[in-house]
Amino acid sequence: MNPFHLAFPVVDLAATRRFYVDVLGCRVGRESDDWIDFDFWGHQITAHRVAGPIAVAGRNSVDGKSISVPHFGVVLTWEDFQALAERLTQAHITFVVPPYIRFAGQTGEQATMFFQDPAGNHLEFKAFRHSSELFAR
Repeated sequence: MNPFHLAFPVVDLAATRRFYVDVLGCRVGRESDDWIDFDFWGHQITAHRVAGPIAVAGRNSVDGKSISVPHFGVVLTWEDFQALAERLTQAHITFVVPPYIRFAGQTGEQATMFFQDPAGNHLEFKAFRHSSELFAR
């Protein structure tokens, strides 16, 4: 599978670097005074410095929770999800939606969590109990 690329806005590149490297464990790729590439679990994401706050375009109700749109993230293995959730908890990250299980015991059972980066970008990380059910209905 080929990696995807995502460019996203940030206000403070130094805070962004600390968060994506020290908290999430991403590796830095190319960078300039205005942007930084990160290895985001094998995908390339680029933080571009912009002026002013980052606005949320909208919200959607999922499982009775208010989910920000847009948001981005990655699907991890079950074990990697649990390890990241623990690392985020130990780093005192405030969860928008704390880690929980959706569709427990059903097709598509998944763990998910939402949190924000320092610029206010919303991230969702998830893991499927059975990776083959990523697109199952």
